[in-house]
Amino acid sequence: METTILTSAKSAVKNWWISVLLGIMYIFVGVWVIRTPLASYVSLSFIFSIFIFTSGILQIIFSISSRSKIEGWGWYLAGGIIDLIIGFLLMSHPVMTMAILPFYVGFWLLFQSMMAIGFSFQFKAINMPYWGWLLFFGILTLLFSTLLIANPIFAGLSIVYMTGMACITAGVFRIFLGIDLKRMNTIIKDF
Repeated sequence: METTILTSAKSAVKNWWISVLLGIMYIFVGVWVIRTPLASYVSLSFIFSIFIFTSGILQIIFSISSRSKIEGWGWYLAGGIIDLIIGFLLMSHPVMTMAILPFYVGFWLLFQSMMAIGFSFQFKAINMPYWGWLLFFGILTLLFSTLLIANPIFAGLSIVYMTGMACITAGVFRIFLGIDLKRMNTIIKDF
């Protein structure tokens, strides 16, 4: 009989591409935000709303497709549902979104950074290589989220650049996570 960790790992490996896809999306949004600093704040809030909504859908798909294999799959589902709800609220109320976007972005990135840090320690526990990079990018994203929450009055370019850098670091974390999940496939096949 397979161990719970091995069973969970096999399921996660099967869906490694979802993490990479999310990482690419995060980086794309981050680069777009930095490259177009004079774009309207309304555009940033609308794009970010769609991005969070899509991220929630993908995380829900991952958790449901892995529910019979991953112990604690509910945490993945909860994260996806939170992203889905936040994305929907942001898309439904564009005027309100512009006023409170820094808080939404800050708390959303705070949640993402906590997930990144948690994953890195799970990877360390099973001796996965490069877990330290996951921890590094999780902490970096935590710092960006803390700055956004502590200074919600940021205006103009400050919020744009902070949001862009935070999305890029979250994207790099997701790509590293996906690559590590794919690498686990080789290790798991030996069992």
